Amino acid sequence: MAGTGIRTAWRVTDDGDFFCPECGGDRCYQRLAGRRRLTVLGVPLLPLGAAGPVVACVLCGTHHPVAALDHPTTTGLALLLRDAYRTVALALLAPGDPAARAAAEDSLREAGFPQTPGDVLVGTPSEAEVREALEPLAPHLAVPGRESLLLHGARIALADGPYTEAERVTLTLVGMSLGLAAADRERLLAAA
Repeated sequence: MAGTGIRTAWRVTDDGDFFCPECGGDRCYQRLAGRRRLTVLGVPLLPLGAAGPVVACVLCGTHHPVAALDHPTTTGLALLLRDAYRTVALALLAPGDPAARAAAEDSLREAGFPQTPGDVLVGTPSEAEVREALEPLAPHLAVPGRESLLLHGARIALADGPYTEAERVTLTLVGMSLGLAAADRERLLAAA
């Protein structure tokens, strides 16, 4: 029948920022839920049930599964990366070792911390905290990015001489948390 169709009436249930797969950048989104109805000549006649939820990009208007919100925004990814660099530096920083501290500060400056990153070099993360900082980031980094993060730790560990057993254990944890294979970890640590 001409003029017959299904129309969805959407309502906004949430909003915020997300990385839009269509636009390729951080955008505002609206989370939508809706009701589908059979319409004849534009008049809704018969309810057909719920639709959604979906995430709609405010800029391009495309709809995406709610799982799109699981991907970090560019800003969120940058914060995850900075936290990862800081955590690795703290995990490998030997107390009272000025050479390792200087290497950690240099490495953090390269990662985008302020000119005096010494303020952020406080505390020693546990194994669980190292995993919590690195594992969520790993799927979003290409292999060279994950390798660079391990090399960041290796440079700090080598600042005061050859790797100690504790440093090797920590670097292995870092590499495993980043999803690097054992052969790649060993190759990188030897090259550092």
